[in-house]
Amino acid sequence: MTSAAPSSRHLLDPEIASAMEAFPLFELSAETIAAVRARLSASMAAAPDGAQLFPAITRTERHVRGLDGGPDVRILYYEPQDQEESAPALLWHHGGGYVMGAADDDDLTCRRIAAETGAIVVSVDYRLAPETPAPGPLDDSYAVLKWLSDNANALGVDRTRIAVGGSSAGGGLAAALAIRARDTGEVPVSFQVLLYPMLDDRTASTAEPHTHTGEFVWTASDNVYGWTSYLGHRPGGDDVSPYAAPARVEDTGGLPPAFLCVGALDLFAGENITYAKRLLEKGIPTELHVHPGGPHGYNMVPGARLALAHTRDFIDALTRHYRAAAPAAV
Repeated sequence: MTSAAPSSRHLLDPEIASAMEAFPLFELSAETIAAVRARLSASMAAAPDGAQLFPAITRTERHVRGLDGGPDVRILYYEPQDQEESAPALLWHHGGGYVMGAADDDDLTCRRIAAETGAIVVSVDYRLAPETPAPGPLDDSYAVLKWLSDNANALGVDRTRIAVGGSSAGGGLAAALAIRARDTGEVPVSFQVLLYPMLDDRTASTAEPHTHTGEFVWTASDNVYGWTSYLGHRPGGDDVSPYAAPARVEDTGGLPPAFLCVGALDLFAGENITYAKRLLEKGIPTELHVHPGGPHGYNMVPGARLALAHTRDFIDALTRHYRAAAPAAV
């Protein structure tokens, strides 16, 4: 008889423990994905009104021509009403394991970033797997990145201060986008904000995460479903592109400076720490935060210490980058 895996309940931050235990598991499968998407959409619709909380941020919906004849990409475009003449920008990607979620889910996050950094934030409503596996979602993102850079003057964007970012699968897309932009040399990416990013398909196959990860919010079985849907085949093989799983990139040299954060109980903790180490070893300025007591999505409890520290840390890192990279005054 196989013994049950040890619980990590005693390691949860006490302030968020009850909420994490109460959070319903996704239990993703081909049979449940439609219902899970509907449940997530309904829960996000109950979020506070971002327009009331951040009235100085204007949000518009736009559509960007898809890459190489692909479908147009829906974006949510956030700009401060007192936008500076040549503002920095952030290309943002929502989470959802590559299989669920929408740009609308991160409305509060995008408004807060725009309000506190002064940046224009462009949130990409990329297509989801399994209906659209890789490289479709990254093509959507790259099309928007090129659009943002090509139209920087008209949009009032400083082309030298375009950062990319996202959470969970969105963080994985942002990391992949930074790699693709480096490799093509078409668009400069100045910074990457990777919030508990989903980087390595091998975590769903050949790797052995430590026994205290993956019990809450995003489980090992969800990870297998997410990666299988995104890749179009079982994860862990030899033919996975770094544009799909950024941890597969052979050389991290030349990538932009990075901010990474992850909870110590997150299934992605090991792959995130390893990726940060690889960036550091190439001399890339990299800030890494590992939050004790935090599972995946540890920032979901408003007002909790972990949520406050999470938001403060990544917005501070982004703000410092934008200021340091700003053109010198004439």
